[in-house]
Amino acid sequence: MKLTNPGSVPVYTISGASTARPLPDWLSRRRKRSLKNDPEYANRVELLQDFEFEEASQCVRVSDDGNWVMSTGTYKPQQIHVHDLSQLSLSFARHTTSLNETFVLVGSGYEKSLHLQTDRKLEFHTPSGCHFETRLPRYGRDLVYDRFSTEALIPSAGVDTENHSGEVFRLNLELGRFMKSYQVDVGGDDPGNGLQGSIGVGCVNVAAIAENTHGLLAFGTSISTVEFWDPRSKSRVAILSGHDGEITALDFSPTGLSLATGTSTGLVQLFDLRRPVPLLNKDQGYGFPIQNIIHLQTASNERKILSSDKKVIKIWDEETGDPWTSVEPVVDLHHVAHVKGSGMLLTANEGQQMHSFFIPQLGPAPRWCSFLDNMVEEMAEEVHTETYDDYKFLTMAELKSLSLAHLIGKTNLLRPYMHGYFVAQKLYEQARLIANPYVWEEERVKRIKEKVDKERASRIRGNKKVKVNQKLADKILKRQEKREQVDTEAGVLGDSRFAKLFEDDEFAVDERSFEFRALNPSTNVGDGQETSGGRSAVASGNVGDSSDESNDDEDSESPQVRQPEMVMRVSTSNQRGNSRMKDTALGSRAQKSGRIGKTRQGGDVGGERQVTFVPESRKKARPGQPQPPAPTKNRSDPRRSASNNTFRRL
Repeated sequence: MKLTNPGSVPVYTISGASTARPLPDWLSRRRKRSLKNDPEYANRVELLQDFEFEEASQCVRVSDDGNWVMSTGTYKPQQIHVHDLSQLSLSFARHTTSLNETFVLVGSGYEKSLHLQTDRKLEFHTPSGCHFETRLPRYGRDLVYDRFSTEALIPSAGVDTENHSGEVFRLNLELGRFMKSYQVDVGGDDPGNGLQGSIGVGCVNVAAIAENTHGLLAFGTSISTVEFWDPRSKSRVAILSGHDGEITALDFSPTGLSLATGTSTGLVQLFDLRRPVPLLNKDQGYGFPIQNIIHLQTASNERKILSSDKKVIKIWDEETGDPWTSVEPVVDLHHVAHVKGSGMLLTANEGQQMHSFFIPQLGPAPRWCSFLDNMVEEMAEEVHTETYDDYKFLTMAELKSLSLAHLIGKTNLLRPYMHGYFVAQKLYEQARLIANPYVWEEERVKRIKEKVDKERASRIRGNKKVKVNQKLADKILKRQEKREQVDTEAGVLGDSRFAKLFEDDEFAVDERSFEFRALNPSTNVGDGQETSGGRSAVASGNVGDSSDESNDDEDSESPQVRQPEMVMRVSTSNQRGNSRMKDTALGSRAQKSGRIGKTRQGGDVGGERQVTFVPESRKKARPGQPQPPAPTKNRSDPRRSASNNTFRRL
């Protein structure tokens, strides 16, 4: 439930849309997919099932026995809904041929109802459907039912051509025929008031009956008068005049001694029937015509009056006129109904969903939704502490610059604190906008700058330090910077499955290994820096004997066994002993001894050169270990090798 009026008299919105107009079908379907993340939808209370119409609702009433709610809707299509309150669901729906203006429930339940249509028809409905319909001489404006005489009273528009007065038609339901109408003065003698379709035509707008008391009838007219008629003598007994605007709403008090009137200018007046001077004058505030006036009595036997127009529902004290509470929904109102003996209000309004409001201090929840009392008690137990999140602290100089210094001590929007004031955020923003009309453009530039800075800060820089494999981490970060969409976790660096790759020494990459050089042939490992494995890299691409000798001691003491490294040798087929021929260009070197091939003609050079990699063990002989015998030469040194295969001489 939503707390719409968190004042001394809280009002809870039980059901109803939070938007003025319904969303399109394609947009509503899209929103339904994400309703699980909508807090308003998750905390909703569906009071009555299908308590809504296709377009808008026109009128809503609760039966006297409190078991049924009947409501009518507007085009499209015209229909009647009846809800069973004991089941909290829609009992049935019914369509009519024209728009329903208003209706009344004749009996204690929904079984008998009268419906005034906009096409001058009066329909009598039963559970089986439309039982009877009749045509009215003129358009009806309101409909009331006199239970003592079983007559339906229909105030109408226009004047009678014979008497030049307005009429209130009487349809006797017991006899089944129209009786003589009540002749009400609506200014028929004035020019233009005789035609019911003309502008400013005189008409009887509304009617009221003092039930359970003296039974007096009251009719409000378009000429700002209220006429009182005695239903026993069928005669006028009094006229009340002096109102500002047309009379649009009437309601007798439960005692029958006072009458509340509402005008088309939004003014509500309370009269004592024994005095022609109003006791109270209340302005609704919006200037719209008053639609409903209801006398209420709270749980503590305080008398209140409810008045509503299309914008707001106000409840005020009957004796003092002090405002008690108010309800301002987001949609325009058409009709308000009160569930007797409770604090529940039902409204017919614009929009698909009909609204229902609960005021705990007005009365308990109805018996068909008694669970609302427990929900309200739980919400009331929550302690609401006031915070200053919606306030802005300003000094006196800043208040003067915004022209807000004149509000000090006159409103609670400015709260003194130390050397300044806390100002409501909305007031501060409005005052700043008035003082500086270009503040919106400055704020826009500021937001754009913040967004750009945020995107820049989110890009990954190559400055992340890891325990091992720092070069690999830098390489990954460098690749991330070149992408349009940066992975903030840097892929492998942010994956917990690969965390040991940069933390555990067992996963260190040995850049001097044969596998690493085969996969990274262009990587220079001789930069003199410490590798991730902890060894010193070789200064050049060729591994010499001096580097091997300098590391022999380390290798002999290290428990790890090194793989034999490849040593590059350049050899030719012409070698004598340990002496090597001077290396010359391949194109200019001639074979000096041995047989001359037949293809060596015309100065062709037949010299050859082969580059081989010979593995040599770098381990030293341990003390006490016999030396392997030196290889014996099967051939004498002066003898020339007949083969070009160097491996045969090993």
